[in-house]
Order: sequence, then C-alpha cells, then structure tokens
Amino acid sequence: MKENRKNPGKQFLITALILLFCGLLAGVLSSLTYVLPDFLKESLGLSKLRPLHVSSVMFWIILGATGSVYSGLWMLSKKPISILISKIQLILWIIALVGVFYSYFTEDFGGREYWEFNPIWALPILVSWILFLVNFVLAVRKTGKWPVYVWMWLTGIIFFLFIFIENYLWIFPYFREHFVTDMTIQWKVNGSIVGALNQMLYGTAFYLMDRINKNESKIGYSKLAFGMYFLGLTNLMFNWGHHIYTLPTESYIRYVAYFISMTEWFFFVKIIYDWKKSLVEMKSNYSYFPYRFLMATDFWVFINMGQALLMSIPVINIYTHGTHVTVAHAMGTTIGINSMILFAAAFMFLIPKDEQTVQPNKLLNYSFWIVQLSLLVLFVSLDVSGILKGIWQLDPDQCSFGEMMESLRTWFIVLGISGSILMLCFFVFIIHLLKKAFSVK
Repeated sequence: MKENRKNPGKQFLITALILLFCGLLAGVLSSLTYVLPDFLKESLGLSKLRPLHVSSVMFWIILGATGSVYSGLWMLSKKPISILISKIQLILWIIALVGVFYSYFTEDFGGREYWEFNPIWALPILVSWILFLVNFVLAVRKTGKWPVYVWMWLTGIIFFLFIFIENYLWIFPYFREHFVTDMTIQWKVNGSIVGALNQMLYGTAFYLMDRINKNESKIGYSKLAFGMYFLGLTNLMFNWGHHIYTLPTESYIRYVAYFISMTEWFFFVKIIYDWKKSLVEMKSNYSYFPYRFLMATDFWVFINMGQALLMSIPVINIYTHGTHVTVAHAMGTTIGINSMILFAAAFMFLIPKDEQTVQPNKLLNYSFWIVQLSLLVLFVSLDVSGILKGIWQLDPDQCSFGEMMESLRTWFIVLGISGSILMLCFFVFIIHLLKKAFSVK
C-alpha cells in the first residue's frame, strides 16, 4: 500500500485513463457522423470530434507509457525518483491538455496532422518531456547492469523527444514553404513517433513479463530480448520510409524502408513459433488479469504486423494509403497492442498487491472477451471499407464520392455499433481501475 501511494507513475496512469474515457466517447460520436451527417453538426461535428478523439487517445498512450515507466523504475531503481520533478512534469501536462482541448472547442487550430491544436501548447509538453528524461537518467545511472526494458525505455524517451521537435519544424519558413519536404517530415514523424512509443510500451511488456514470471534472467537479460530490441530500434529509425512511398522523394529511401519493413517478418515468425508455448503459459497464468492483456497483445501484434507487412509492399500501399485500411492499422496498434499493454500495466500498478491474485469478477471477465471480439469486428469493418475506397480511388470509371460513401454505409453502421460496445467495455475497466486507485489509503 505504502509503495503504491508513493509511486510517481500512479498520477500519470490515472490521468491517462481519464483521457482514454474522453477519447473513446469522442471516437464513438465521430463514427456516428458517418451514418448521421447532421449529428451534432451545429455544436461539435466531425471537425472537432476527430481531433478530440485522436489527441485524447494519443495522450492516453503517451501518459500511460510515462506512468508505466515511472512505476517500473520505482520498483527497479536503487536511487529514488524525484517526486518534485515528476509533479512539475504532470502540472505541465495538465496545462497542455487544458490548452489543447480549449484550442479544439474554440476551433483554434493551427497544428498539423494528429497534432492539430495551436502549436503554443506543444511547449509545456516539450519541457515536461525534457524533465522526464532528466528524472529517468538520474534514477538509473547507478542501477548497474540494465535489463533490456531499461534500454528500451531510455531509447523511447530520447527518440520521442527528437521526433517531437522534428514534428514542429514546419513552423520555420524553410520547411513550410517546400511542399515535398514539409509532407515528407510530417509523414515521417507520424510513423517514427509510433516507433518511439513502442519502445517504451514493449519495454513495459518485457518488464511485466519479468514480474509475472519472477525470472529476470529469462527475459530481461536474454540474448533474444536484446536482439529484438535492436531490430525494433532499427525499424524505429528507418521503417518510417513506407509512409512516404507516394511522395517524389529519393528512391533509396523507399528501398531502405522496404527492406527494413520486411525484417519484421522475424517478429511475425517468432510469434507463430512461440504460439504453442504461449498456450501452455496461458493455462497457468490465465487467472491473473494483467497476463490476459499481455496474451491479447500477442494476438493483436500477430494480426496487425501481418497487415503492416502487406501495407509495406508498394503495389498494395497504393491502394491502402489514405483509406480506412490505414485507420484499421492505427486502431489495431493503438487499441489492440498499446492499450492492452497499458491495461496490463494499470491492473498491476494501480490494484493493491493483496488483490492482484484475486479472481476477477464476471463483469471484468466478460468485458475482456467482448473487447477482443468487438475490436476484431471494428478492425474488419474498417479494412473492408478501406479496400473498397482504395479500389474506387484507382478506378478510371469511378462514381461520385457521395455515391461511394453511401455504398459503404453498412460498414460504417457496423463500425459504429462495434465501437460503441468496445467503448462500454473499456469504461468497465476504466471505472474499476479508478475506483481501486482512489481507494488506496
């Protein structure tokens, strides 16, 4: 109990869960506008709901990763984490969040894709991330031999800082006034920033597996874990190139990106190879709720990586780029992988130790499996509508845009229903975790 109260990551995880609540609500309302174009048109509309959804979910991932790293460090580091620095960091985030939401509600846009708020609110985020890096380094510098997840956390923090700064190069006329350069940086950032967050999240997954297995030498220091770390790092630095296949950039960038993308087959084959062993482990750890989310992560890594590999092939990328296939990939990554890891972390770090081994109630059990099923339906509905739109885009005898969108109406209805069910089940997890977090004395 005492350890849980002092954990500086707890407040970040609580804030992240609240943001997820807002993001899910905005996402479902956004999906309804595809079926009911006049829905909330006068008050919010898609122009406000979409950035509210995207930013809330993105901040859920970023702050959730921050809270998970702090929570892991709190248990690992021999040197205490500075509570003062973490509090200043959280205050800066809250200032930024208030500014971002104010920016959207007042239609004070001005940023770029996925970061559409007024750029002034990026400053407190930047300062808070620098403080995060400082706090991390101070905590781990005397830790001794680092397990793989500490390296992954540090890599993710450093690269996120670099990419976040790169994200705002457009404010300088040199970059803004050259269209191809500007678009290349934008799309590169959107791809590589995911890689930076993945380093932090996959590092968290490795840490959680160590905690569950109680065997650091098996995972945290294994050669395979470090091999996958360096492969992931290589993808972080170069894999973004497949995001700019359609831009007139240097050919070697596309060739390198394609080659690096194909190295992900190693992960794909590794998952298949380990599948049988995972089933054995599942039987012994199934009653432990954090493990279930890690089990679900394995499944969604398998599904999403398979799609990502296909999307990295240029002839397929032409059809999928800018369609709902890209959205499906983003949802699979954000919900199926990142959110599952973060829920595993939240159930481990926010639930008191004496309750973690208690069998979860029926509502949590049912919600977990309904989440997986509804997410799969949502994923397929987005993929099908995206493929149909991609075919329409390259059809020389295409019908009007309105007719094409009307033909996808059924899939949008499926999207809205599955998204609503997903939201309600996630609300069950969020409310349960917040109640437990605030009930710790």
